[in-house]
Amino acid sequence: MSFSGLADRDAIEAEAKWEDRDLPGTIHSMLEDVKNRFPSRPAFSYQLTSGPNDAKETLNWQEIYDSACQSANLFRDLGVGESDVVAYVLPNASETIHTLMGGMIAGIVNPINPLLEPEQISAILRETNAKVVVTLRPFPKTDLAQKVAEAVKDAPNVTHILEVDLLRYLTGLKKFIVPLIRPKVGITHHATVLNFNAEMEKRSKTLQFEDSKGDRVAAYFHTGGTTGMPKVAQHKYSGMVYNGWLGHKLLFTEEDVIMCPLPLFHVFAVHVIWMAMVRSGAHVVFPTPQGYRGDGVFDNFWKLIERYKVTFMITVPTAISALMQRPVDADISSLKQAFSGSSPLPVELYKRFEKACDVNITEGYGLTEATCLVSINPPDGEKKIGSIGIPFPYCEVTIRAVVDGKECGTDEIGEICVSNPGVFAGSTYTEADKNADLYYPAEGSNEPKYLRTGDLGRLDADGYLWITGRAKDLIIRGGHNIDPAEIEEALAGHPDVAFAGAIGQPDAHSGEIPCVYVELVDGATTTTDELMAYCKEHVHERAAHPKYIELMDELPKTAVGKIFKPDLRKSAITRIYNAALSDAGQDARVVSVVEDKKRGLVAHVVLNNSSEEDVGKTLGDFTRPWEPVKHAA
Repeated sequence: MSFSGLADRDAIEAEAKWEDRDLPGTIHSMLEDVKNRFPSRPAFSYQLTSGPNDAKETLNWQEIYDSACQSANLFRDLGVGESDVVAYVLPNASETIHTLMGGMIAGIVNPINPLLEPEQISAILRETNAKVVVTLRPFPKTDLAQKVAEAVKDAPNVTHILEVDLLRYLTGLKKFIVPLIRPKVGITHHATVLNFNAEMEKRSKTLQFEDSKGDRVAAYFHTGGTTGMPKVAQHKYSGMVYNGWLGHKLLFTEEDVIMCPLPLFHVFAVHVIWMAMVRSGAHVVFPTPQGYRGDGVFDNFWKLIERYKVTFMITVPTAISALMQRPVDADISSLKQAFSGSSPLPVELYKRFEKACDVNITEGYGLTEATCLVSINPPDGEKKIGSIGIPFPYCEVTIRAVVDGKECGTDEIGEICVSNPGVFAGSTYTEADKNADLYYPAEGSNEPKYLRTGDLGRLDADGYLWITGRAKDLIIRGGHNIDPAEIEEALAGHPDVAFAGAIGQPDAHSGEIPCVYVELVDGATTTTDELMAYCKEHVHERAAHPKYIELMDELPKTAVGKIFKPDLRKSAITRIYNAALSDAGQDARVVSVVEDKKRGLVAHVVLNNSSEEDVGKTLGDFTRPWEPVKHAA
């Protein structure tokens, strides 16, 4: 149907209450429904390598259903019940989809970022009490099998590791060579190791146990980036069905082909895209195990669009920036729309893309804690560039003052708070203490309803939602709040700038002052002095003018392309504290900055020949804590 604005949203809501809609109640029933409607239509395509003529595997909806039942039966045979957890630590592959679906049907699936260190993986496995872990068999150029083995050593609840061998995707000489150079795990643990595909093939293609009777938690997704201990969010069937229904109702039909080079451990790929495929019957393409990070994906991207006759491309601002550094060198006339999420899209980048591709970008907004989707720029209506559109049907958004939680007026900036079928109010996280102060109640009630997202934003007079930053990302300069987006947005307009990440660096006088880390486009020659001058001209708030700019070969980014600001903050703390110690003549240095659950970022300082008291005097003027350590971590 057409979705052009608030009138269409209101019309959808007027059709029926959400709870009265005739929708599948479980993942198995939703998958069974699409299999019955489109058994032979292509559902999922995967390429191990990125070439436009490279080998690919395409599965239809009957095959996806069969493999989901086989994997679910396998997990049940390994002792997984409805409240037990199947974790997977995998790159993208067909087996990742099989594990995802079977895990949710048999029990609770827990996708884990393969880029995490063994300590983080192990902590998540312990937090979720995972019983089965699916990961790679040792393979050249990846240490994932070794990392997972190390993690399982400290996760006593894990009984089985199921290994996926990427060898089956190889052809020619590579298929012969890999077994000869395959690395060894070399780590002893308590779990039984089995071959995932071999065990799955032994199982029936029909479910050998009764499907769930009602709504329940069926997925755990961890939040956060690549350092620190992530929190684990709980997702119910109803939230996943809601995301799938939205994608089908507003965007996709069985005729569409979607290019999605995003990781299948993230809610964007799993809930926003894959669940919409399961509901609509559309066809999704996942190129390479690492998606956008895979070798040659950016260089071959437009040729892959041509190969599969893609109608929708799924992207993020960092990927758009990289694509705009390459020519559109293929026939992309099939492409109807680009859908961007993960972070706000700079206006200048939107314009560059639209000019190069003659395709509009629809921006959306969601978050792990809400099972995902919250708002979208209407695909068929007015797109306010830079906004994240209007709330989806059955989604309430309020803006609350950060200080006292009072509801903000039109265009007043506050914290974005959300209530929709994807919000598991009261129990978002597995750890009960993490849910404290996470919700606002419904009016006239003490029951939790509105999830506090931690994102700052505003609602304009037309009902469009604008993100202005993260509550924790605000730069607080002498009590004055500075939105880093103002600095980043200005620098995005510079032709030599690919990405900019603004943070508050420690300052003994003002608490924080603005600094910016910049990644340039290939071949750029601009200098920090030139960028400083550019900011003075284009950043209109004087207090927001950066005091320091650093050029980096590549900014740290999360798996879905968000600039990972904790790493930038660590770099700034190290630089400022070491400079202060040097200026004070102290023989001491910051050797690491670590995340502490209660204190935030803490600088670890080796004292050398300085006393703790003297270092304390030097660093005592800064708000970020520090502590002495004997040596580098």
